[in-house]
Amino acid sequence: MYPVKTHKLTAIDGVALACETCGDPTAPPVILSHGGGQTRHTWSATAQALASEGWYAISYDHRGHGGSDWSADKHYDFDHFAEDMRTVASSCSQPAAVVGASLGGLSAMLCAGELDRTLFSSITLVDVTPKINTQGVNQLTDFMRSNMHDGFSSLDKAADAIARYTGRPRKTDLSGLSKNLRLRDGRYYWHWDPSFLGTDSKKGFDPERFSSAAANISVPVLLVRGQMSELVKEKELAEFLQLVPHAEHVNVARAGHMVVGDRNDIFSESVIEFLSRQRVELALS
Repeated sequence: MYPVKTHKLTAIDGVALACETCGDPTAPPVILSHGGGQTRHTWSATAQALASEGWYAISYDHRGHGGSDWSADKHYDFDHFAEDMRTVASSCSQPAAVVGASLGGLSAMLCAGELDRTLFSSITLVDVTPKINTQGVNQLTDFMRSNMHDGFSSLDKAADAIARYTGRPRKTDLSGLSKNLRLRDGRYYWHWDPSFLGTDSKKGFDPERFSSAAANISVPVLLVRGQMSELVKEKELAEFLQLVPHAEHVNVARAGHMVVGDRNDIFSESVIEFLSRQRVELALS
């Protein structure tokens, strides 16, 4: 196991972002950006795998998530998430590869397609495209809203809820789950600000804006899709490959939208193979 170090970065509006690093700081950086409702701990196994292959892994909690500050002004729009990602990328000594799942992937699209096209050396999108399946989005947000205010009486109850949503076998080791929950007054709550979802899960999401941003991306792109994804189905995959013709894609069998957790070994191998190939091509150019 490689040692993990933590630090904080300050976003443009003063929100403190909790960051975690793993590996040699002089190695090429890879930013790991989690999905909505998750924390940086989602990437623990992937960060270790990257470090073992000579990368410097940097994971961070989105504003309102995990160890990062909650926004006093409830600034949870896509522009702020993209600016936060730029803050993390700007802390690197060289352009970083970015791996973004769901919300992290959408942030990467705006960051590279609108804010600064030179920040990243490559982009890996994890089960997210500019146009995502509406029914799948509704299922995901319904799950996130359930128990959002009431919490769970135990970690076991939370594990049961996750197993019902993902369809995965229920975990018996709940040590990882505890990092995504916070204990308050004897109950366990999701480790994110309820204001993050607001009252309208689609507020601020403009598929055409994200499509334009994605079309502006010039660096190498990999889309890792769960073959059983509720959000990125064959239709959305085909539209994305037409929009970003230089993109590569990998379908991970027996994985849904939570592909990192469903098949982390295959996911990590796919990402490392892509990144290693880009590093070789860059060295030869």
